[in-house]
Amino acid sequence: MQSSRDDAAIIIDADDYFTHARNAMHQAKKRIMMIGWDFDARVKFGNPALKDDGPETIGDFIYWIVNQNPDLHVYILRWGTGAFTTLFRGKTIFTLTKWMMHPRIHIQLDNAHPTGSSHHQKLILIDDIMAFCGGIDVTGYRWDTREHADNEPNRTFPNHQPYPPWHDAASAIKGPIVEKIADACYERWDYAGGDTIQRIENSAEIWPVGLKPDFTDIDIHLALTLPELTNKRPALHAIEDIYIDHINSAKHHIYIESQYFCSRKIAEAISLRLAEAAGPEVVVINPVSADGWLDLFSWIQRVRGFIKRSKQ
Repeated sequence: MQSSRDDAAIIIDADDYFTHARNAMHQAKKRIMMIGWDFDARVKFGNPALKDDGPETIGDFIYWIVNQNPDLHVYILRWGTGAFTTLFRGKTIFTLTKWMMHPRIHIQLDNAHPTGSSHHQKLILIDDIMAFCGGIDVTGYRWDTREHADNEPNRTFPNHQPYPPWHDAASAIKGPIVEKIADACYERWDYAGGDTIQRIENSAEIWPVGLKPDFTDIDIHLALTLPELTNKRPALHAIEDIYIDHINSAKHHIYIESQYFCSRKIAEAISLRLAEAAGPEVVVINPVSADGWLDLFSWIQRVRGFIKRSKQ
């Protein structure tokens, strides 16, 4: 009997995330939906030391798992503009061609957002009964272990070139909240131009083997950031609203760990709390540098603008 409330586990770093996601996908009976900013079909999907009976790369694994189950469909939604980079990723174009020719692998590119923005959700939905949600794309420059060792032999790009340590997190979720996650996934697919997807009813329970929930029998809420789409929906800023509410209500400590820090509203909310005589202590952890030159330039410009306004 399913609980009327939700369970969740926090998964830190892609070594564990890829492993648990792979295990859960093995259990899928009807549908796997993967939504991401980027996908690289050449990426090894799972812990290299743990072997199952499927191919090791995500591209071959998806093709294989669909052929193992004649009832299984896989839906892949990714940012449309960024998809052009896949043309230069070795044999990825051939894997994509195999996917597109398969009647039960469905690919959609998402360009339904304002100019200059990108689709940035990272979700895996399985049989409408459990989901993964977090910050880790199934792509290159993501896999790492909790140790973040300087000389990790498995931390390489598909061309075997090493890359620096990478830290990130995701979550595994089951319970009634998965219905809301499914709504968000299918709405996103619809806005991107895909055919309407029917919900799955009465799915068997799915959960990664060996993953212990960190939270049980709780209420989970889904926070979304979505752009306005003319005549379709208003903009949503739920994540920003929650962050500001937490910053404003903190009494002793604020800890922020993020890949980027370029939100003026969040920075100003923190600045106001720091101006208080008995305000909270604030700790912010970010990477030393941004991922690309455009991100870095944008971040520098925002920081300069914030410093200038603070001095006025």
